[in-house]
Amino acid sequence: MSPVSLRRWGWIHKWSSLVCTIFMLLLCLTGLPLIYHHEIGHLLGTEVEPPVLSSPMPQGNVDAVIASAKELYPTKLPMFISQEADVPEIWNVTLADHMHDHDYKPIAVDARTTKVIEEPAFEGGVFMSTMLALHVDLFMGLPGMLFLGFMALLLLVAIVSGAVLYSPFMRKLDFGTVRKERSSRLKWLDMHNMLGIVTLVWLFVVGGTGMINTWADLMYKYYQRNELASILKQYEGKKPLPHTASVHDAIETARAALPGMRVAFVAFPGTDFSSAHHYGIFMNGNEAFSSRMYRPVLVDANSGELTDAPELPWYLKALLVSQPLHFGDYGGQWMKFLWAVLDIATIIILVTGLYLWLKRGKAGKTSTRIATHAHETSATPAFARSGEPS
Repeated sequence: MSPVSLRRWGWIHKWSSLVCTIFMLLLCLTGLPLIYHHEIGHLLGTEVEPPVLSSPMPQGNVDAVIASAKELYPTKLPMFISQEADVPEIWNVTLADHMHDHDYKPIAVDARTTKVIEEPAFEGGVFMSTMLALHVDLFMGLPGMLFLGFMALLLLVAIVSGAVLYSPFMRKLDFGTVRKERSSRLKWLDMHNMLGIVTLVWLFVVGGTGMINTWADLMYKYYQRNELASILKQYEGKKPLPHTASVHDAIETARAALPGMRVAFVAFPGTDFSSAHHYGIFMNGNEAFSSRMYRPVLVDANSGELTDAPELPWYLKALLVSQPLHFGDYGGQWMKFLWAVLDIATIIILVTGLYLWLKRGKAGKTSTRIATHAHETSATPAFARSGEPS
């Protein structure tokens, strides 16, 4: 690599990493507890457990489940009902004051007895909801999501440029060498470089899926205005009729339309995942991958008739794949453990990168001159001695 190219890649890596480092550090720190959100929920007592019954019972009528939740808050409207694949004994009913209200009231209802179990803390309580909000949008909604998406893009740039710079850095050293006998600053530089190259693929995957996840709201809106609008052309200009159809029967209609699939959640008419005329019943499979891939079934909320069961477009499928992959939700406890270890390694990379920048001293002032003569050095290339993360 020529000295000019080396300087150019060094500049790209320096500024892309410096701009995004603080925010990436925040995302790593908040993402770590989110990897174990179920386990933390059990520890904090915010996870709802199904009551133990004296004898097995089949699941009850879903309309009775919704009615039990509404008895607690008669003026609120049902927004969603959902079931976790591993806890089919519980229906999670979400209520709100109106269809565009995001101040949700969750109610856990026994799917067998149709009786209310408890009112769980939304998003797992104050701690977990704070971690989630910071990780997703910095409490800023869509602007915060898009900002974090841009930071994730800068992270990808930093990863690529760091990988390019690593090759000349290692040409006189064994892979993963940490020169402990040299200065403290050089030791931290070697540690930074070694962890960066070892976690490169994981960082790229998590950064890329994180960036895709920040586009979720825009993707859903695009889907509603295009594919969904085309499917619902027959309802265009029509005033929504009363929602008199049974939710229980609508679910049975969806199960008949897609046999072998289970109900993940139901979106009520007027919410973001349905139309003003339909129950949006989202089905998924029972395998590790298919359980993350939803298939919507639209059932007329007045007549109870099936309207359509369309395949999701490719960009929503990509989103659905990226969401669990981002948090390591595919492979059980071992994958979660791997994700946690790599998350901690990334925190070390970010902290050492900041340390090297703050301690750059005279080397930072002379980095350009040294980079010009990098091809003449034997063990330590110019960008490394300048203290810029690589």
